[in-house]
Amino acid sequence: MSQIRIVTDSGCDLDNELAAEHKISVVPLKVRFGTEEFTDRVDITCEEFYKKMAASSKLPATAAPSQGAFEETFRRVRNEGATDIVCINMSYLLSATGQVAVAAAEAVRQESDAVNIYNFDSTNVSCGLGTIALEAARAADRGKSIEDVNALVEDLIVRTRLYGVLDTLENLQKGGRIGKARAMLGSALSIKPIVEVRGEVEEAHKPRTRKRAFQWMHNKLLEERQEAGEVSLLALGHGFAQDFDDFCAVIGQDFELVDMHSNIVGPTIGTHAGPGIIGMSYVVGGFERD
Repeated sequence: MSQIRIVTDSGCDLDNELAAEHKISVVPLKVRFGTEEFTDRVDITCEEFYKKMAASSKLPATAAPSQGAFEETFRRVRNEGATDIVCINMSYLLSATGQVAVAAAEAVRQESDAVNIYNFDSTNVSCGLGTIALEAARAADRGKSIEDVNALVEDLIVRTRLYGVLDTLENLQKGGRIGKARAMLGSALSIKPIVEVRGEVEEAHKPRTRKRAFQWMHNKLLEERQEAGEVSLLALGHGFAQDFDDFCAVIGQDFELVDMHSNIVGPTIGTHAGPGIIGMSYVVGGFERD
């Protein structure tokens, strides 16, 4: 009988306990403040990261995990009895992490034919990536075949959407991740930018206040539901944003938040999204766990 395990990276922003519950292995990125280097959620917590970023005169930077870190994870999971490993990483266009994982998978495949490793570019980050990894793990928990799990991942990659309300574009710009949202820079001081991540970072909307940004996100969900008939797997995340409860109140007017997957945006994504980030991911159309 096959045993399927999920591997991802710390760009997924999954809570450590939730990841452990579903045996999801999370390979952490490195976060650097000048000459100081930390391992995401290992020797720096999310709260410590945001406090340090607020107090620092220089913006932090991230570094992809080493190939060895992924190889070690694949071998450990294999030795724990996995026959199939599904490795789902944040957007390959935004980070070298996925390419590193691909190289590591190839190296481990050559060592033994006892484990199959499947690599996927989620084209997403944060709660979008986290949702895909989590649902893949839940499918594996239910005894689904590797073919079914891989098909589920492919389907969710296509249908998952992620939007983020930023307080500033400075982190994205200086970190080189601003992508197609570059056109927003000229008006950055007078807006609370909303970006979409779909492979790259793209401009979504340019409201002038956070309140209007929250309403736009709510309206976007309503629009998607009307067009697709349903939206599912709604997930919200934030980087200790003081107005996160206000955002939840707006979204909760028309959408159920009780069983929602939520997360803190950790150092890997917070480095580039900046302080005050609030994110929202969902799947266009319905979703049933069978």
